[in-house]
Amino acid sequence: MPEKKQESFTVTDRRLFTAEGEIRQEVSQEEVSSAAPATQPAQPTQADFAPPRQELDAPPPPTPAEQREQADAYRKSAKDLDTRVELSGHSAKELEMTFERFMASLYMSAMMQLGLMHEQGGQPRVDMIGARQTIDTLSLLLEKTKGNLTNTEESFLQNCLYELRMAYVEVTNALTRPPQTPAPSAAATRR
Repeated sequence: MPEKKQESFTVTDRRLFTAEGEIRQEVSQEEVSSAAPATQPAQPTQADFAPPRQELDAPPPPTPAEQREQADAYRKSAKDLDTRVELSGHSAKELEMTFERFMASLYMSAMMQLGLMHEQGGQPRVDMIGARQTIDTLSLLLEKTKGNLTNTEESFLQNCLYELRMAYVEVTNALTRPPQTPAPSAAATRR
């Protein structure tokens, strides 16, 4: 078998400046001036501060008058619903949103996404990405509300996060574990 001749190559540093920002000694002055931009604006222009393109496509927010009108319509609708709930023999206070109810709602959503809970009569469905996003949302809320929660609220949120993170790890491990074949029973081995 004939020997292959190895070709060598040379690495050339083509940077114009050193790490300290000085012009490299090997670089001529005309290389530096030819690499410089042709024109440099002295002052930043309005275009330099323009919002990204996606922000330009966003619709304008509602006017204060539209916001008031919408809020009034919402309050009226909510009051009508409260009246119906009261007429059915329940308390409208049961419908009020509290921080604990909000956390419990996210907790239940994550448990369903992990497949550990499901609707009555339904099959569990696993959505690991959704579960992770819900857990990350709770973590973000813990971080952003630090110092603004009561001790009870903070403890509730920390407990939710602890349980959900543990469940997430358990489900992830169960999904990545190869299926195990059942060990032969004692009766099957005596035959």
